[in-house]
Amino acid sequence: MTNSPVKIGINPISWSNDDLPSLGGETPLSTALREGKEIGYQGFELNGKFPKTPEGVRDVLGEYGLELVSGWYSSLMAHRSAEDEIKGIAEHCRLLAENNAKVLVYGEVAGSIQSKRVPLVERPRFYTDEQWKVYGDKLTALARFTQSQGVRLAYHHHMGAYVESPEDIDRLMEVTGEEVGLLFDAGHCYMGGGDPLAVLKKHIDRVCHVHFKDVRKNVVQLARNNQWSFPDCIVNGTFTVPGDGDIEFGPLLDTLYAANYRGWLVVEAEQDPAVAPSYLYAQKGYETLRALVSRANARLTLY
Repeated sequence: MTNSPVKIGINPISWSNDDLPSLGGETPLSTALREGKEIGYQGFELNGKFPKTPEGVRDVLGEYGLELVSGWYSSLMAHRSAEDEIKGIAEHCRLLAENNAKVLVYGEVAGSIQSKRVPLVERPRFYTDEQWKVYGDKLTALARFTQSQGVRLAYHHHMGAYVESPEDIDRLMEVTGEEVGLLFDAGHCYMGGGDPLAVLKKHIDRVCHVHFKDVRKNVVQLARNNQWSFPDCIVNGTFTVPGDGDIEFGPLLDTLYAANYRGWLVVEAEQDPAVAPSYLYAQKGYETLRALVSRANARLTLY
C-alpha cells in the first residue's frame, strides 16, 4: 500500500500470550514472524519472546523484512515516583528508538488484575480528584522524558487496570498534558463500556497509536453478567480479529483519516490459538483491514 498514511501491523499475541503462557507458549517467535510476513503485515509489536537488546530486535525483524511497530512497557507508576519510572523505562525507550518505532505502548500494571482470575469489577481505581491529579502529573513528566528519547508515550486503556472505562479515559486526558498520547483500542473500549466511535472522535487529537481489536458482543454480555476475569474473557472468546466480530471498523478508520492520523493499525486479539488458529485469524484480520484501507486510500486520491 504505497503512499498510504497508515501501515498494518500485528501483535504476536495471536500466536502466544505473555500473560497466559499456556496459550501458544510453545510457538516460537520465528513462526509468528514468518507467518505474519507471508500474510502481508508490515511490522510487529514486541512480546516476551523478542531479544532484549536493540541489536537483537533489529536482527530478528530484519531476517523477515519486518518493521518494529512498538512495544508494551509494564509500568508501576501508580504506586511509585516519576523519577523511579524514568529510570525503569529508559532502556525500553532506547530499544524502540533505535529500531525506528515512534510510540511506546504504556501499560499501567500497578494493582492490575488483567492476568489474574479475579472478577473485573475488582480492578483498581482512583477515587479522588487529588489521586487523579498526582497520577496525571507523574504521567506527564514521564511522557516528556519518553518524548525526549524519540518515542511518544501511548497510554493503553486496559481491562482490569486503573484506566478502563470511557469515564476513566476522559479523566486521564483531563489531568495529563499533550505529551501523553492515547492508544485507542477498539476492543478494550467496547468491553470497558464505551462506544468505540464516540470515544475515538472525542479524543482523536490525542490518539497516537491504534489497536484494532474486535469483540463478540454476545460473549461480552456473558462476561458482564457472570463477572468474568480478564483471563476468563480471553479463553471464552470475548475478543477476536477485525472482520470476525461485531465492531464496525470502517467508521473508525474514516475518523482516523479525517484527522490525518499517520501511524500503525495493529491487529491484536487475545484468543486461544488452539481454538482460533493463529494463521487463519491473523489473515482474516489483515484482509479486513487491507480492504478498508484500500477503499480509504482510493477516496483520498479523489480529492
